[in-house]
Amino acid sequence: MKRKQVIGLLFIGLIAGCTTPQTKTENKKLTETKKVTQPKKQEAAKKQETTKKQEPQKKGDKIVVLIETSKGNIKVELNKEKAPKTVDNFLHYVKIGHYKNTIFHRVISNFMIQGGGFDKNMVEKNAPQTVVNEAKNGLKNDTGTIAMARLSDPDSASAQFFINVKDNDALNAPSPDGWGYCVFGKVIEGMDVVNKIKGVPTGNVGPYKNVPKDPVIIKDIKVVTK
Repeated sequence: MKRKQVIGLLFIGLIAGCTTPQTKTENKKLTETKKVTQPKKQEAAKKQETTKKQEPQKKGDKIVVLIETSKGNIKVELNKEKAPKTVDNFLHYVKIGHYKNTIFHRVISNFMIQGGGFDKNMVEKNAPQTVVNEAKNGLKNDTGTIAMARLSDPDSASAQFFINVKDNDALNAPSPDGWGYCVFGKVIEGMDVVNKIKGVPTGNVGPYKNVPKDPVIIKDIKVVTK
């Protein structure tokens, strides 16, 4: 059965009955969708592996990624100092080419734009590596920040991410479930593109809501400065 990774939006009636950002039982949460949940032991092993690979941040280092989309380009500066494990996990998916030809599959104009998990046919991409929740790092889900989508398990974030298009205080730790949603960077160029995406017409595709009627393609995500 498909499960959805959610961004716990308890403050807006975005989705009805979900437990994750695309949604588990659509409630008011932002969810990433996953077909299969990793067994607990496997999840623990993957998280441990991610932690081992983590490298200490050098003071003054900046990691910038370019999100190339069919609506234009978005530059995002990642904050490895505040969210080291999350940044490493995201860069893992960048490195293996996971984001090529995925889409922004969930767009809510007064909330966020979410992507990185499905292709244009709404077929989910496998993303087994997960990361521990670093939402208590002091970074806020403010306009223009990038954060991880997840399931109801606080440590279930894998590849799907979202960009906040308003200040979403309800997503900050410890809301809405005692954990919050981890912010790991911010848009430094291309908010005009983000705003174009948030304004596209959306509809339903099968069980999925808020899906752009014309796919917004993520052509690729690349590291441009490190």
